[in-house]
Amino acid sequence: MKTKLSSSTGWRPPCLHWLVRPHPKLNLLTRGTPALLLALVLPALAVASAAHAAPLPLTPRLVARPLTPGDITKYALPTGTETSPGISNVAIGTPLYLEVQINSAIPASNILSVTWSLTNLPLGSAAYLTNSPLGANIPIYGPSDQLVYQQVSRKVLRPDITGSPLLAENYTVVASITTSGYGNTNVSYTFSAGYYVGVETCTLCHSGGEIASNMVPSWQSTAHAGIFTQGINGALGSYSQSCLQCHTVGYDTNAVSAVDQGFYAVSQQLGWTFPTVLTNTNFPYMQAHYPQLANLANIQCENCHGPGSQHAYSLGNTNLIAVTQETGDCNQCHDAPSHHIYGTEWYASSHAVTTRIPSGTGRDYCVGCHTSTGFLNRLASGAPTTVPPADTTYNPIGCQTCHEPHGLTVPTNNPHLIRILSSVTMPDGTVVTNAGEGALCLQCHHNRNGSVTNIIATYPLGLPDWAGGSSFGPHDGPQGDMFEGVNAVTYGLAIPSSAHKNSVTNSCVGCHMQPLASSDPGLYLAGGHTWEMSYLSTNNGATNKVEEMGACAQCHGPITSFDFPIADNNGVVQGVQTQTQQLLNQLSTLLPNSSGVIDGLVKTSLSVKTNWTTQQLQAAYNWEFVSSDGSLGVHNFPYASGILKASIGNLTGDANGDGLPDAWQIEYFGTNFATNPNAAPNASAAGDGIPNWLKYALGLNPLVAGMNVPGGVVWVNGSTINGNSSTNTVQIYTAAEIAFNTQIGTTYQIQGVSSLSGGWQNIGSPIAGTGTAISYLTPSRHNVQQYFRVMHNP
Repeated sequence: MKTKLSSSTGWRPPCLHWLVRPHPKLNLLTRGTPALLLALVLPALAVASAAHAAPLPLTPRLVARPLTPGDITKYALPTGTETSPGISNVAIGTPLYLEVQINSAIPASNILSVTWSLTNLPLGSAAYLTNSPLGANIPIYGPSDQLVYQQVSRKVLRPDITGSPLLAENYTVVASITTSGYGNTNVSYTFSAGYYVGVETCTLCHSGGEIASNMVPSWQSTAHAGIFTQGINGALGSYSQSCLQCHTVGYDTNAVSAVDQGFYAVSQQLGWTFPTVLTNTNFPYMQAHYPQLANLANIQCENCHGPGSQHAYSLGNTNLIAVTQETGDCNQCHDAPSHHIYGTEWYASSHAVTTRIPSGTGRDYCVGCHTSTGFLNRLASGAPTTVPPADTTYNPIGCQTCHEPHGLTVPTNNPHLIRILSSVTMPDGTVVTNAGEGALCLQCHHNRNGSVTNIIATYPLGLPDWAGGSSFGPHDGPQGDMFEGVNAVTYGLAIPSSAHKNSVTNSCVGCHMQPLASSDPGLYLAGGHTWEMSYLSTNNGATNKVEEMGACAQCHGPITSFDFPIADNNGVVQGVQTQTQQLLNQLSTLLPNSSGVIDGLVKTSLSVKTNWTTQQLQAAYNWEFVSSDGSLGVHNFPYASGILKASIGNLTGDANGDGLPDAWQIEYFGTNFATNPNAAPNASAAGDGIPNWLKYALGLNPLVAGMNVPGGVVWVNGSTINGNSSTNTVQIYTAAEIAFNTQIGTTYQIQGVSSLSGGWQNIGSPIAGTGTAISYLTPSRHNVQQYFRVMHNP
């Protein structure tokens, strides 16, 4: 998270949620957040709290918690514990795991009581609430919810009858919360119950025409529609009866659920048994002899939407069917290690913990990328961003965000049901046609503030540079622009780009969704639907970051770190990420601080003002572009390093960083000076032994031979002082100045070497860091050439 200015007068408030509650995997409390910002914001919060003494909001809610196979295994729940999708339409006899949640910041000791009641039941129902089998060790379901909620009470309810569909009879549960200091309130949850009817009934309405969309025919082309058929026909190889819990409609073996008319109940009624031999005649035989059962085979509408009887017999009352974007619906099957792990991986992803700050009232333009609902509404509208009035309800980026489960609007050659595989138009107008499955990623992972040209032109004027207003920089997620090598300030130069965009199949997906072996310690923590390229590992009390290099090694060979060595344009071999960070640091020293002063210090964030010069704004944009990309050059090192070097050159007049102004070199050596060996600082273009850097310092033409300068001569307006006198005591010697920033608690050692093939030697004694820049001079008159470096500990 980087904080930017929305105007020249102050900070745009950061995501305070992240300031006070770190991400469970990354220390976002300090990651990318200036220490100064923390110092300014946190005391302000404390003052506000003291001044108003407003109690924390209770933010209570009553929800149905999904329970997945992964939960049952991980928390060692009893054999026979039934899973639940956590939706508002369930089969009669099946459990609904209910829980009351409140603000996690409220002390549990202040919750005095939670009283449960059933306030509405279908006529004739005898259903009742019982204690939940979910213990305190089982957390709230959603990773993002775990950051802001705590559960304070749990119950289970099994509906026993459906009620009248014409009267739309539902069940309503109420929980009354009594607290000390935070008020008292009631929360409720309403749901419907029915029995399964199978796809034939759904087909009556959902096969096109004017009543409903073409969902069933589209679904028939998906893998869900044929998974059971292929399994018992032997097309999947290994297949067993245990697969039927997910591969059929309503496979609930609990005795009280025998009235749900699902696959298991009907199979018991008809006497069907699982075939002992898997062969291609099994499903045709079922269709011929058990058509009622075949109607409930495969993964169908009711697996996700709940039983359809009430919805169908009420002629489509949408209050009697469930439609959700919550991942629990998918994870009732896809969180089932070790074979079905897509949902298990998702828990570890950053998508699962997308911050709530860009949702809610007033965030209409933000939810188009920051919430699942907002993103899908944006895609449906065809607009580049959501516009008011938008649904700003929070939900994380989950399964249905990226995958269209019915197979609607996706091409037939798209087995993963990814919502978009077509070309993508980037904010600067570049059309990307070869992103493959990563095309969907580029819908959000780009410069969401538009083209850099527009930002540089409009931001100083305070004019809107994106749909929601005026702000500076690429807005945190420009990975697509970086990967494609577009939408940065290039100063008219031809900045090279890496081969990644043409060589990595499916772009983002090709690396970030790399499969991991079942024996890899990073399984479920990196790769796949985690989208992570690394994970944190704790061993003997020490926590280390482990980088998964499998995807990289396919092309780069046996590298062991993302910071793999590569030569820069000066021939120095360093890690890709090391070089990129050094360039970021160097560029930041040339930009103003929050007070508008160019202090020469390294900065970890920029406070960009509207009164900065165009040169400063251009350089600041490139700095934020590379920094926000987050890969430190891995996505596209030539482009990242190229635009940073170009920015440094534009601010210093020395684009190639050789210490001589470009304008001076162009004047004497032409526009191709960078490739002309005679233009190098240490070259003697006139052949007189005087290097170009000295000719520049003395204001001489480097192409005109000048006199040899002996030791003991001082130049004054072209004449000499005591040039032939043996009594002359004035000497001019060369020295090297090594300047570097320091930190308190760190020790620095300067080292030198005359040839890069030699061994480095310490120069002087170790220097203790002071927290400021240090300048050190060392004689160099006896050296033809000398290289220096500064080592630090720690």
